[in-house]
Amino acid sequence: MRVSENQWERLQFLSRVTQKECLYLQETDSRLFSEPMTIESLKKIEMDPLLAERLDAFVGRFGRLQDNLGDKLLPQLLDAMAEKIGAAIENLDRAEKLRWIESADTWLEMRKLRNLMVHEYIEDRQILLSALQAGHQFVPVLTETVKRLTAQINKLVL
Repeated sequence: MRVSENQWERLQFLSRVTQKECLYLQETDSRLFSEPMTIESLKKIEMDPLLAERLDAFVGRFGRLQDNLGDKLLPQLLDAMAEKIGAAIENLDRAEKLRWIESADTWLEMRKLRNLMVHEYIEDRQILLSALQAGHQFVPVLTETVKRLTAQINKLVL
């Protein structure tokens, strides 16, 4: 499929950004989860600035990658392929039909999780632990999505 030069440049930019974000998220994920995450380990946040920074990096990188994939790259790719762009859920449903993502429902779950990690973790360590563990489980989903969307972009021509 042919795309305009502007579309191509934007897709290439978003592809590079999401690939880097994916790498950074994987690195942070491996450091944060190098040991089992527990309530006890989370209690160390106030005394361990390195742990606090890793936690913030994980939450930020998880959210940014998910946002850039779902809210920027996916609509841009759909547009380049002459697909109808709609609300986020419609775009996710279309991406699922095109087999770019496994499940739109999983993406909605990741979005809720991101909001939970960003807004709720300060007060309740159990919520934070559950959210972090779920986020950790979703890293491969995000990684696979980056690969699939990048492969689809690489099939396009100017």
